[in-house]
Amino acid sequence: MLTEFGKFTRKLRIEHVELLKDMADKLNVSSSYLSAVEVGKRPVPKKWLNQIRNIYSLSNADYTELLNAADESREEVILNLANRGNKDQDLILSFARKFDSLQDFEKEQIKKILK
Repeated sequence: MLTEFGKFTRKLRIEHVELLKDMADKLNVSSSYLSAVEVGKRPVPKKWLNQIRNIYSLSNADYTELLNAADESREEVILNLANRGNKDQDLILSFARKFDSLQDFEKEQIKKILK
């Protein structure tokens, strides 16, 4: 099943009359690797976001859509706590520990605060 990133890149290829191999060649990867990223078997490489933006001359709106699609396709988030103060570390770790037990309305409240 395609991830949101996979849907975006497929749409982009259709608009540019390209095959998966064409985009893979432009990203300097194999078709199988690009396919694995599109279906979520591999994470979206961060460097691809700017490469795709530049290769396909994406508008700001399309680039934002690409970033959102990549974010929605992530299965994990890694935060480096090394340069964070104790209060920041405590907040981050508390959120991670409690996330699964939060109610939907609590998640929505947190989301509103963060926006």
